[in-house]
Amino acid sequence: MKLTHPYLNLTGGEWLKGNLHAHTTRSDGHDEPQTVIETYAGLGHDFLMLSDHEVLTTATQYRQWKRHGLILIPGVEIAGGPHLLHVDGPCAISPAQPRQQILNRIGRLAETRGRGFAIVNHPSWGADFNHASITQLREWVGYAGIEIFNGVIHRHNGSPYALDKWDMLLGMGRQVWGFANDDSHAGASDCGLGWNVAYVHKRSVRGVVEALREGRFYASTGVTIRSIQVAGTRVRVEADQAECIAAYRDVGRRFATVDRDWIEVEAPADARYIRFECWGRGETRAWTQPFFVQ
Repeated sequence: MKLTHPYLNLTGGEWLKGNLHAHTTRSDGHDEPQTVIETYAGLGHDFLMLSDHEVLTTATQYRQWKRHGLILIPGVEIAGGPHLLHVDGPCAISPAQPRQQILNRIGRLAETRGRGFAIVNHPSWGADFNHASITQLREWVGYAGIEIFNGVIHRHNGSPYALDKWDMLLGMGRQVWGFANDDSHAGASDCGLGWNVAYVHKRSVRGVVEALREGRFYASTGVTIRSIQVAGTRVRVEADQAECIAAYRDVGRRFATVDRDWIEVEAPADARYIRFECWGRGETRAWTQPFFVQ
């Protein structure tokens, strides 16, 4: 038995914090792009992707605004159906087609141009908690992950969380990463709700995108994971601000819980995957990516 996971190479780099889902006046956001960039820089973010609906923000367009130290990632939100983020997309893609065709197009662009991946947005948005159903998520292939937390859904119908759908996918053996994003529309009040912290070997767009695509990150709403260590089939996670840490396995079963800022567990031999949630004060959390048991 062994574990496969994305945290193998945590040396020689640095942890960078950022948001991949932010809107501006170029679509339905409240603030101009420059203001959005300044807001996230002020929050201490290291990277940001402006993801306006059907409006691809390119590297060339970013040059017209002051970066304030941020790594600015090209991207777009594709609507016209369950919403998708195209992270580091090299060109626009029409939303007026089935989601699988869009995912196929994103995959071909990644193969031919070496850029881009897809994230399924806010799966539990809506009065039926089903913006993207588990049936759709099971059928679709070619996406890197889903938003397990989307901050703006706190003020809409549905749930900001999609942990149940994530666990169902992981229980099928699907390698799907969990992202936390703001989906900011209404200005500063929508910013800094959720973010991703990636271990980056090169401080650049390519470095950040590579870390995210490979799953070398954790998602957070306020808890900082300071250490992830793996020895054989034993995993130790340490987290600042954590008051409780829980270990989960298929399908969503909690198999260990501690009331302190670290946990160390042996992966159950009959598990398909394990993952960790670190809970801080209030609703603050951090989520590791899955460790697959083979």
